[in-house]
Amino acid sequence: MIQRVQSFYLVIVVILNAVIFNLLPATDFEFNLILGENTYWIISALFHLSALLALISIFKYKDRKLQFVLGRVNMLLNSVLVGVFVYGSLNLPGENDFSEKGIGVLLPIISIVFIVMANKAIKKDEDLVKSVDRFR
Repeated sequence: MIQRVQSFYLVIVVILNAVIFNLLPATDFEFNLILGENTYWIISALFHLSALLALISIFKYKDRKLQFVLGRVNMLLNSVLVGVFVYGSLNLPGENDFSEKGIGVLLPIISIVFIVMANKAIKKDEDLVKSVDRFR
């Protein structure tokens, strides 16, 4: 059922990672000096992969265990994004650019929060189904 609360949380993750990433400046500062030449494309691919995982997870509502595992993988992917942003911000020269990094750097952290809430709701549904199966 797509109208469940975890589907709402996962739609928010899809919107954050696919749409808002392209609107907000997540990579205003120069990662190219530290992480290589194709850094923007790598970060963009990770964001879009995270959005794709959340979208797939929405439509796997019949298999709650797979949905839960996809949420965990998505959290891991967003943790990698947080690590890339932290590594890039710590290794940039100059301290004037710190406030100009863009709010898009916070998107993976916000996504992790919503994925955790979705996984809690999935776990709650799984526990409810198990409790109903005991009565049969």
